[in-house]
Amino acid sequence: MILEIIATCVEDAIAAEENGADRIELITAITEGGLTPGIGMVEQVVQAVSIPVNVMVRPHSRSFVYGSSDVATMAAEVKAIAATGAAGIVLGALTAEGQIDERALETLLPLAGGLDVTYHRAFDELKDQIAGLRTLARYPAISRVLTSGGPRPAPEAVPEIRRLVEEAGACGGLPRILAGSGLTPETVIPFIEQTGVTEVHFGSAVRFGRSGLAPIDPAQLRSLADRIHGI
Repeated sequence: MILEIIATCVEDAIAAEENGADRIELITAITEGGLTPGIGMVEQVVQAVSIPVNVMVRPHSRSFVYGSSDVATMAAEVKAIAATGAAGIVLGALTAEGQIDERALETLLPLAGGLDVTYHRAFDELKDQIAGLRTLARYPAISRVLTSGGPRPAPEAVPEIRRLVEEAGACGGLPRILAGSGLTPETVIPFIEQTGVTEVHFGSAVRFGRSGLAPIDPAQLRSLADRIHGI
């Protein structure tokens, strides 16, 4: 099992590594679902930890439908992030019709080089997630999809996530399903058993007061990591 933890600053990243996280998703603007952090932050986090750091590439929170200037901004961010030594990027784009924006992917993915690529929760706004997963499976650079199985929190979409896991298997195992949004330390083990996911993503549920703006709670995260890695 892989445990991915959101970090919004260097202190978060260090706490995540010290308390059992396998990978970091580095973002800013956590209350807006995550935006691209400043490149200085990326550089400092990459230097501070040894676990993989995947960096959000999202220029604004208005929507996941991007114009040419947005895609150009994202391209510049991908190039800059690649130069920091980060392990990967987290991105996503949709067409106005609610489908995967393949034109944006075909612009951005070649710039990623050998970076690990996660397609983020723009996926949860798709009209047809199975069709979307099949589309993403045509891009070998995309390692995983972060999803809650639709617009609801992940624990309320167990059948949908199980189906996505099965479809990913039918596609040759990629992209893998990274489940996130609404998971809690108390319910994650049954969720894993019911869905078959091999990667889970936590943000506010491992922070003090379960607030996205609070620091990571080391005891909460360590307990979660021990349980997950004990499966």
